[in-house]
Amino acid sequence: MQHDYDYIIIGSGFGGSVSALRLSEKGYKVLVLEKGKWYRAEDFPKTNWNLRRWLWLPALRWFGIMKLTFFRHVTILSGTGVGGGSLVYANTLPRPKAAFFKTGSWAGLTDWEQELEPYYQTAERMLGAAKNPHPGPADKALEELAAQLGRQKKYSHTRVGVFFGPPGQTVDDPYFDGKGPRRAGCIFCGSCMTGCRHNAKNSLDKNYLHLAMLQGAEVKAEQEVFDVRPLDGADGSTGYEVHFRKSTAWFFPKKNKLTCKGLVFAGGVLGTVPLLLRLRQHSLPRLSARLGHDVRTNNESLLPVTSLDKSVDYSEGVAIGSILQTDEHSHLEPVRYGKGSGFWRFSLLPLVSGGAFWQRMKDLLRILVKDASRIARVLTVGDWARHTPILLFMQHLDSTLQLRLTKLGRVNTSLGQGPAPTPFIPQAVSLAKGYAQKVKGYPMSFFLEPLAGISSTAHILGGAVMGDSAETGVIDKNNKVFGYQNMYICDGSMISANPGVNPSLTITAISERAMAKVEDAKAAGV
Repeated sequence: MQHDYDYIIIGSGFGGSVSALRLSEKGYKVLVLEKGKWYRAEDFPKTNWNLRRWLWLPALRWFGIMKLTFFRHVTILSGTGVGGGSLVYANTLPRPKAAFFKTGSWAGLTDWEQELEPYYQTAERMLGAAKNPHPGPADKALEELAAQLGRQKKYSHTRVGVFFGPPGQTVDDPYFDGKGPRRAGCIFCGSCMTGCRHNAKNSLDKNYLHLAMLQGAEVKAEQEVFDVRPLDGADGSTGYEVHFRKSTAWFFPKKNKLTCKGLVFAGGVLGTVPLLLRLRQHSLPRLSARLGHDVRTNNESLLPVTSLDKSVDYSEGVAIGSILQTDEHSHLEPVRYGKGSGFWRFSLLPLVSGGAFWQRMKDLLRILVKDASRIARVLTVGDWARHTPILLFMQHLDSTLQLRLTKLGRVNTSLGQGPAPTPFIPQAVSLAKGYAQKVKGYPMSFFLEPLAGISSTAHILGGAVMGDSAETGVIDKNNKVFGYQNMYICDGSMISANPGVNPSLTITAISERAMAKVEDAKAAGV
């Protein structure tokens, strides 16, 4: 049967970009559909006060690179645009500890640590992983905290996807034998998470997607998929019809449709899982009932610490330049924004530590009265980003949520196994207070934490996890969707255990393995 494309990939993040390159190399005709926009270096906002270019909020005609999603149990930060989360993430590329490979729904399907080793190596090479050579003041403060805690050996500089050539100097492609774009060395401005305007960040449009397009892959930006129908009305063995529309249109966007032999869902947890939940109700009824289950965060806490010492610039460096293993389950990273990016300033409240709502309000009022002068100084500091590292605390310990559709067709969360995600982690609070002493600062929290007890995460994972059958997972160990032919899921929703670290490298490695299992077009008779 003749199709418009051999494979259509929905989403251009880490899994989608890997799929685009590897399928194109195998001789397939590939199309990538991305809801977000193309962003060139000059298109990124200079600071996060430029909300129109930073935030994705189509109702206000804002089509930026970061999306905020609020649920009952968690607030999620995610990326949009061609290159997905790579445009807005903090560049860090750590490997998980051994426990990750032996827990969760994928445990026992194979020896994951051994199986994924060569694909981690490929992912590190493709993403240009390199150790941060330039620790900034925020990193040095973490090193001092490590020494105070007697954990100097557990402190290290991060491996990040950044080009550390001559600072600010443009050179020929340093990664792919001249096939990649020209690059410029990092200038350590700290602006990685508002989009790199200096051509140093190894975002996916500069590696996987760039090379995929050289192989003939097409990328259509500003296109949102709303329906997928098997051409045979059954398991998709004869292909699929993909329906999409312009995501940035004003009103009544024109609907389009294309056919393909195979599909890769790669829109991230907040793209893939809600779409499939809706499709399961009509056009893809064979999807597993486990869809939406086993959604995880990294059990994390985000704690801004504003220094009242105006002589130090804590925005200097890469977004996350160092890491401290605080115990066998947990670690701490100082996160930075570039100068002038003070949007988060007005979302902060003083740090309180758990308890019932009324207890938190009582503690909050007491702190506001007791520390009124210091809090006022924190909220009115001249350049918030210059003075404020944000501490990211993450744990390997497990708990899950479920994404489900309400009767009105909206997506909501409910509790799964284990305790609910919480922003009130005593160890994180203690570390934030210790770090605050090192930077002569004051720890704060994001307002939904004390007011509603809702934690925040930039690492939402799961919802379409691996299993040995449709009764235990949505996809098999090779990322194939149970119940359908030539259908794959390659994004954060496939992550089947809690990695406890930034997951981008792991998503890339698992996607590399999944695409390596796909036979070449010639062998498939295409």
